[in-house]
Amino acid sequence: MDPELGRNMVELGLAKSIAVSAEGRVDVMVTLDAPGCAPRAHFERAVKERVGQLEGVRAVNVHFSEPKKPAPARGPAAPKGQGGLAIGALAGVKNVVCVGSGKGGVGKSTVTANLAAALAAEGKQAAALDADVWGYSIPRMLGVHGRPRVSAARKILPLEAQGGIKAVSIEHFIEGRDQAITWRGPMLHKAIRQFLEDVDWGELDYLLIDLPPGTGDVTMTLAQLLPQARFVIVTTPQPAAQKVAQRAAGTAKQFDLEVAGVVENMSGFVTPSGERFTIFGEGGGQQLADDLDVPLLGKIPLQEELRQGADEGRPLVLTDPDAPASQAIFHTARGLIALGDASPTAEPEPEQPPGAPLAKTLSLPMAPAGSDKPAPTQLPMA
Repeated sequence: MDPELGRNMVELGLAKSIAVSAEGRVDVMVTLDAPGCAPRAHFERAVKERVGQLEGVRAVNVHFSEPKKPAPARGPAAPKGQGGLAIGALAGVKNVVCVGSGKGGVGKSTVTANLAAALAAEGKQAAALDADVWGYSIPRMLGVHGRPRVSAARKILPLEAQGGIKAVSIEHFIEGRDQAITWRGPMLHKAIRQFLEDVDWGELDYLLIDLPPGTGDVTMTLAQLLPQARFVIVTTPQPAAQKVAQRAAGTAKQFDLEVAGVVENMSGFVTPSGERFTIFGEGGGQQLADDLDVPLLGKIPLQEELRQGADEGRPLVLTDPDAPASQAIFHTARGLIALGDASPTAEPEPEQPPGAPLAKTLSLPMAPAGSDKPAPTQLPMA
């Protein structure tokens, strides 16, 4: 608690990030930028004492970031909407759907890319935001690469994939397609916020956000910025994946995000002769849906063409809509549509003419000073 203000540091927004290592070390980043808050020593002592009492914690480190300096006067600040985003940032977006999983390797990005394509094929305006900054793969799966342009209003214009699907990913702002990203919580928060606030998404029925695996910084950032978002959990049938996915759902509920349903991927493999093998087990998706009291939106079978299409940037639902995996994804898309809209749309901004300039950008710490590597990659600033 802050003894001066009578509120805890989480309510005051002073706890900026928390990292927990496998060895039991906890690192807490604190920013003392609330007016009238208590001295640094108070928070350092209190955090170490409280966190150190938790089971499994072996060491606690408290770090302090410098308070933000007031920006020079540039006229009135942009008004803030629900969740802290500027009003109008997602004005034309009816539904925000976060696609997450408890662990990696369950096909979450493949589901996101194909689900966006299925929604587009059902006549919906759909877009995919690649929030998996470390493991970005949406550009490869949708076959959309290059540098976005910026509008006259200084908004990033998403790239457009086959089927009219809009897409934005960190890959679109780096020098090479497979460049490694090594960011911590504050940088992730900043990038995700820019993707939401500084991109001209226009009118959308669905904005699908491909989350990184687990329950870390990105999920917490989106929960703060998008309290109206829905959460779709992707799992495989095996108990190990299902149990970990349940933790991801628990995180969503902890932040009052609605869990819309469960998608079971790799639910079975059918040979050309018709014999079916449950390679990853059976029933895990239904069990998770029952435990969470949400619908099982779809059971997607193992199919080589689904994987191949993702690797080649050709979503299977567009190239072979009658394939078993495609039909399962269409079933999932129709289940989402049946849930109805989560938020109203507002009047869209006017369209920008073709030939808009490439985005001018803000430096991101991708390479150390003096390195012979390419210059640091940059993100646009509105």
